[in-house]
Amino acid sequence: MKILVLNAGSSSQKSRLYEIGESIPDQAPEPLWEANADWTKEKDAADLKIKTAGGPSIEEEITRESRPVIIERMLKTLWSGKTRVIDRPADVAMIGHRIVHGGADYRESVLITPEVKAAIQRLSAFAPLHNPANLEGVETCERLFASTPQVAVFDTAFHSQLPRRAAFYAGPYEWFEQGIRRYGFHGISHQYCARRGAQILGRDLASLRIINCHLGNGCSLAAIQGGHSIDTTMGFTPLEGLMMGTRSGSLDPSILTYLQREKGYSADRLEQILNKESGLKGISGISSDLRQVMQAIEDDNERAELALEMFIYRLRYFIGAMLAALGGVDALIFTGGIGENAARVRAEACAAFGFLKLKLDEAKNAASPADQDIATPASAVRVLIVHTEEDWEIARECWRVAHKR
Repeated sequence: MKILVLNAGSSSQKSRLYEIGESIPDQAPEPLWEANADWTKEKDAADLKIKTAGGPSIEEEITRESRPVIIERMLKTLWSGKTRVIDRPADVAMIGHRIVHGGADYRESVLITPEVKAAIQRLSAFAPLHNPANLEGVETCERLFASTPQVAVFDTAFHSQLPRRAAFYAGPYEWFEQGIRRYGFHGISHQYCARRGAQILGRDLASLRIINCHLGNGCSLAAIQGGHSIDTTMGFTPLEGLMMGTRSGSLDPSILTYLQREKGYSADRLEQILNKESGLKGISGISSDLRQVMQAIEDDNERAELALEMFIYRLRYFIGAMLAALGGVDALIFTGGIGENAARVRAEACAAFGFLKLKLDEAKNAASPADQDIATPASAVRVLIVHTEEDWEIARECWRVAHKR
C-alpha cells in the first residue's frame, strides 16, 4: 500500500510517499517521493524542493501564494510533471498527518473524522503555531484525495501514559480538570528512536530503560520504560524544559508577572520573547543555529560560549531528572540535528555521568555515525546516535491503523 505522510511545522511542510507491503520492514525505506516547503527565509515566499527515488527533482521559490495553495501545488507533483510517481490520487491508500497536540483524549493514532477535526481545532488553543498548520494539510488532502482515509498521528500520544505524579502541575487541582497538565511533545520521534535503539542493541524494547534526547531547534527528553514514556521535559506547551534554539525552556514564572507588572509587558510580547527571542539565540545574540554559535566560539565570542555552556548544563540537569524517574538507565540516545551532529554536546553531556560507568568511544563520537552505539565496550550504559525518522513512524502508524480495522 502507498502511504502519503504530511508533517507540518509552523514554518515548514514535509511530505513523503512510502510503499509498504504485507509486513513493515525493520528500517525506514527510501521514500518513493519526498517534498519540502520552507517559509523561513521570507514572509511571503516558500522554497519548494521535491525529489523522487528515481532521480528527477524540482527546486523553486514560490512567492505571494497562501500556504494551502503551495501545499496543493506540491502534492499535485505526485501524479504530474517530471516528479510523477503515481498515476492518480486514488493510488494513495492512506494519508498520515503529524498532529502536534491531541490533548488528553487521544492516546493513539486515529482515523480523521469531523469530530477529530473539531478536536484538533479546539486544541489549537494549546498549540497555536502547529495545530492550525496541521489542519491545513488535512483539508488540502480532503480536496485532492476525496476518498482516501486520513490518520491523525499525535505527538502527545506517546506521553499519554505519564503517571499523574509526572503529569500534574502543583497548582490547584482544578487546573487538571481544566486540561492544564503536562502533555509532552516530540512523541513521534521519541517513539521511533526507542524502537530503533532497541533494534540496534538487539534487545527487547520492553526490557530497556531509555533516556531519549531529541535535540534540534526544539529540544526535549523522554524517560522511556517498558516502551512507554513515563516522564518528559516538555509540558503543557513545548516551551517547558530544556534550553532550545529560540525557546527559553523552564524558568521562574514570577519573572513573567514581574515583567507584566513592573515593565508593562503584554502577554503577546512575553510569548514572543519566550518562544522566539530566547534560548541559544537570546543568550548568544547570534543565532538559534548551534553551528553558527560554535563558529562564533572559535572566534572567541564570550556570549556564544556562555550559550553553549548553558545549553549543555541544562541538558545534563534534565538527563539527571530522567535518570531519577527511571531509577537507572540502560541506553542514552541522541537524535535531532544537534543530537546527531554535535560531538561536543554529546561528549560534555555524557562526561557528567561517569559515575554510572558510562564511557564514550571518543573516535566514534567525533565521527557522529548514524544508528550506531558510540560507547566503549566496557561502558555500563550504551550511548547511541539514532537518525530520527518521524515521517516513517507516521507511515508505520497508518499501516497499523489500516490493519487494526
